[in-house]
Amino acid sequence: MSAQANTGTVLDRILEARRAEVDHRKRVLPETALKYGVKAATPLRDFSAALCRDGLNVLAELKPASPSRGVIREPFEPVELAQSLQAAGACALSILTEGEFFRGSLKNLRDARMSIQIPVLRKDFIFDPWQVWESRANDADSFLLMVVALGDPLLRDLIVLGREIGMEPLVEIHTAEELDRALAAGARIIGVNNRDLKTMTVNVETSFALAGRIPDECIAVSESGIRTHDELLKLRSAGFDAFLVGTRLMLSPDPGAALAALLTPPASGS
Repeated sequence: MSAQANTGTVLDRILEARRAEVDHRKRVLPETALKYGVKAATPLRDFSAALCRDGLNVLAELKPASPSRGVIREPFEPVELAQSLQAAGACALSILTEGEFFRGSLKNLRDARMSIQIPVLRKDFIFDPWQVWESRANDADSFLLMVVALGDPLLRDLIVLGREIGMEPLVEIHTAEELDRALAAGARIIGVNNRDLKTMTVNVETSFALAGRIPDECIAVSESGIRTHDELLKLRSAGFDAFLVGTRLMLSPDPGAALAALLTPPASGS
């Protein structure tokens, strides 16, 4: 990976911790062993197709905690949450697997996916081919790549490797410059993160500002900060195919009901 200078941001600290953890895990579990695990993994589900269904496609996120909010949901029951969100109309799930800052795990991903029929995205800080093999060996259908955390050659290589395994990655950007880099690397699913990962501030206008720059042949996903049905409709009109919603659902006493309400037009006059 082309290492980013450590300027002390939350993202820098997370990446530093993840690099150390991945280096350790690679010594314990060689890539060769992971490739055997991939052969035994459950069949892939079509993540790209799920994001392009007719209607409002919400990629619902299972997130126990975050650096900006601390603990979001406790107790955290991934199977119950996954089944509830699928029943409420989620097109796919995004599941945090980073442990130190988000309290996620690959076990959460495996358990949740086993209990549902929709595709599952592994959301983590991925910067090593070993992690791509690890994602598929743990039954993920797609994985997240963050342009801000990757050099261009590595970004391209990870996209290509994902496709070789059958996984089309969600490539996340926050600026026009990052979008240009993602497209040059061959990204087909573009996620516009409305959260600035260096300052942790959220602004949905980021999606509207970048929507017109995303080619029609790409699948466009707006991520974070979406609160209302009207926002979903406006983002869809702007050209987005799917919408990642996480914290809003995880903070609700009933995430499934919260998702169903988000997908339902408000009653006339309300």
